[in-house]
Amino acid sequence: MIRLECYTGGIAMTNGWLVRLEGADLLVDAPEGVAGWLDERGARVSALLLTHQHFDHVMDAAEVKKRHGCPVLAWSGFSRALTLERLFGAFSGSLLTVPEFEVNEVLEGREVAAIGGLEWRLLHIPGHSADSVCFHQPGQGIVFGGDVLFQGGVGRTDLPGGSFEQLLSGIQAKLLPLPDATRVCPGHGNPTSIGDERLGNPFLTDY
Repeated sequence: MIRLECYTGGIAMTNGWLVRLEGADLLVDAPEGVAGWLDERGARVSALLLTHQHFDHVMDAAEVKKRHGCPVLAWSGFSRALTLERLFGAFSGSLLTVPEFEVNEVLEGREVAAIGGLEWRLLHIPGHSADSVCFHQPGQGIVFGGDVLFQGGVGRTDLPGGSFEQLLSGIQAKLLPLPDATRVCPGHGNPTSIGDERLGNPFLTDY
């Protein structure tokens, strides 16, 4: 049985999910400030999983990797075209730089990955970001959805590479077929379930 702890921080109030397994801790996404929070929790991260590389999800990735010596797993290799830090700077007038990190395991093209002693299904669902991947663990009934699916919402698609149609078709094909009881741990906001979103999410009423 896994135990979950959630950190929320950074400019976009982004969630970082600590997955506590027997003998291993995994971290899903690395928002600003999560490295210090992990130290407070006494966590020892054996792998960092990135749902996508927008700046708010990876600001502490390099620091987590440095402190824990853990591999970073992501759909694509590190790319400043994916972090959108320059776009943020253009809109906000504030300089923002994501510390560069190495992606040790590029997941692109794969459907499963063994991480922390469990087999995870990799659900690539672009539309919010080209590299968006959801990590689904069927035996635990949980999916880490990043910015794909939220409680009552879906990821924004007005960013470079975004596509509303692509996002919704990916949700329909890869998330909605999951069991109703599947917990969805998103990149922002509260957890939800596939069943609740199928019934009550206004973006999914046609599905």
